[in-house]
Amino acid sequence: MCILGLDVGDRRIGIALAEESGTLAVPVGAMERTSLKQDIPRLAEIAQDRRATLIVAGMPISINGTLGPQARKTQRFLEHVTKHTQLPIETVDERYSSSEAGRLMQNNGAQPSRRRGEVDATAATIILQAYLDRRDPRPNPTPATGSTP
Repeated sequence: MCILGLDVGDRRIGIALAEESGTLAVPVGAMERTSLKQDIPRLAEIAQDRRATLIVAGMPISINGTLGPQARKTQRFLEHVTKHTQLPIETVDERYSSSEAGRLMQNNGAQPSRRRGEVDATAATIILQAYLDRRDPRPNPTPATGSTP
């Protein structure tokens, strides 16, 4: 099982990938947007090459919790992706993923303003990791009681 994480923007799409165990998201890169006609097949090819079984995309929900213009654009884009790939898509609230990605990069000594593609890939990683953490399939550890049955 491979999960592809996306941070869909107007200029780029940040891409992340979850390992087979589904516990860790890693950045893959960013794809420059050109046109819907070209973007969708390129994204479908990436999903196929990575053997993705699911796509998790960030949904830019407004601060007040509603779907604004950018969220509606993202929804339309994802509808095209679903039709072209036949893969299920789940969305994650991504309100602060890009700013968090920039902050993480700054903390590591990088200048986000000069590395927009890396910011987008990092944002996709944050989005995908949030999804993975939310659905963590690992069983809860049993607390030690100090006695044997």
